[in-house]
Amino acid sequence: MKVCFAVQKDEGINSAVFNHFGSAPNFIVIDTALDQTVTVNNKDLDHVHGACNPIMAIGGQDIDAVVVGGIGAGAIRGLNAKGIRVYRSMASTVKENLALFKNGGLPEMSMEHACGGHGQQGGCGHH
Repeated sequence: MKVCFAVQKDEGINSAVFNHFGSAPNFIVIDTALDQTVTVNNKDLDHVHGACNPIMAIGGQDIDAVVVGGIGAGAIRGLNAKGIRVYRSMASTVKENLALFKNGGLPEMSMEHACGGHGQQGGCGHH
């Protein structure tokens, strides 16, 4: 299984998980079967808020799941349409979240958990 983590800075499995998918500068993709890690720069970083192309963002990587602090509805829809499940980060690092993921300890995110926007009135489902 390939699990993708949104991160601010590439520090491998010790990277801090980023709080929002679309504006994450990088993604760490871990192949749990092969124990391999690949870093992908966000290929859609300069998108208009709310118009994230999640498949472009991850550089077309073939993944099964995404772990992130928060994510917009469009990105959830785009990922789910490709059969990719989205999970909420419950710890600070990729390593900690990967352990939780493997043990079924991360909640799956749905549209009701999506970020509602940013700014004075925009409320997000992430902290």
